[in-house]
Amino acid sequence: MSDPDPICPLCLRPIPADAKQSLHHLIPRLRGGKGGPTVLLHQICHNEIHATFTETELAREFNTPEALRAHPRMEGFLKWVAKRPPNFHKRSAGGRRKR
Repeated sequence: MSDPDPICPLCLRPIPADAKQSLHHLIPRLRGGKGGPTVLLHQICHNEIHATFTETELAREFNTPEALRAHPRMEGFLKWVAKRPPNFHKRSAGGRRKR
């Protein structure tokens, strides 16, 4: 029997082998996180994080999956993506990050 699919720590859905996925540095590499902890995420979840937060915000305030999930904009995204299949992907609208 094969191992179960890993669970995305952001949306809490399984990450099937055929899903677009990537590693997220909890503290951005450019802000001292090189070699630091990473988490495996759906690519769509990873894209949403980087469309929402600056590198500085990620390093200072949003450096845990719990903190990311608690942000109001992320809560809306997570409610939306929870209704999608685990291998669902679409490009992020992007450009919404405040500078």
